Amino acid sequence: MTTGRRKLVLVRHGETVGESSIRYFGVTDVPLSDAGCRQMERVRASLLDERFDAVYTSCLQRTIAAARIIAPRLHPQPLAGFNEVNFGDWEGLTREEIAQRDPARYEQWCMAPHDFTYPGGDAVLAFRARVVETLRRLLPDLPACALVVAHKGVIASVLAELLRLSPTARAARPIDLASVHTLEATDGTWRAVDDERRALTAVE
Repeated sequence: MTTGRRKLVLVRHGETVGESSIRYFGVTDVPLSDAGCRQMERVRASLLDERFDAVYTSCLQRTIAAARIIAPRLHPQPLAGFNEVNFGDWEGLTREEIAQRDPARYEQWCMAPHDFTYPGGDAVLAFRARVVETLRRLLPDLPACALVVAHKGVIASVLAELLRLSPTARAARPIDLASVHTLEATDGTWRAVDDERRALTAVE
């Protein structure tokens, strides 16, 4: 078990084929687009001063490919518990398409997003419990400086757990494509580090 000071850098993958910037791709295994690869190159440049001891990803190709760009000398360690939420029947749809096709459940989702169950997919509470359990199993052996390349929902759940955020505070934190979120811990107490690399989503 690693004690003392530790750093955890969380990176959301970049844009995908099919436009994950506007479409709800959860378990759908879409690859990074060319724009997403360029975003990850910029993230890599912004993190050149970091000396990562390990890199963890989900089992989906967009996070694994992103990790290989950001930290090419390290072998990604995929964790199924860090897979994104399953949006079920809404996989691949935009918010506008969901509202048009399923207006009643869309309204329920807007009213109570933290307690929602996606039609044909995951319950949000169960998804977050799965991410937190994966995180808790990982923490005792987490090295001094670790990189996690994951999805919006996963990063939100990790931030909420380690920073003890309420659902409202968690929802208020932007987690854009290619954004970087740095946490540091001293003897088990985690805090967010102000980071000018927060969002690197601009594409050329």
